Amino acid sequence: MPRDSIFFTYVGIKNSVVALDDRTGVEVWRRQLRGSDFVTVLWDGEALIVANSGEVWRLDPQSGVVIWHNGLKGFGRGVVSLASNRRATSSSDIDAMAAKRRRDQQSSTAAATATTVAAT
Repeated sequence: MPRDSIFFTYVGIKNSVVALDDRTGVEVWRRQLRGSDFVTVLWDGEALIVANSGEVWRLDPQSGVVIWHNGLKGFGRGVVSLASNRRATSSSDIDAMAAKRRRDQQSSTAAATATTVAAT
């Protein structure tokens, strides 16, 4: 099975983030962070953002590799809350987009057919 078809559950624990295979619960990768035991995890459908002891990281959701890190200088070492303005795409959104593409394609095909018929 291709790697990108595996779905993950992300767990923040003991200054680490762990990705578990969503079907089996088997650990796929682990990333240790600097800081305290408590780790905040945010998955917004595209980005995996984690925070620990006043610092924030963006991790690659497939591998756990650090994409960027911000130490949030001047804020101290408190617990971090996370939010995103990106909206995770739901399966109903995907179905609606696919239906719209089909309707658009059908309209395009009908218009092309009407033009061909009118030209003959």
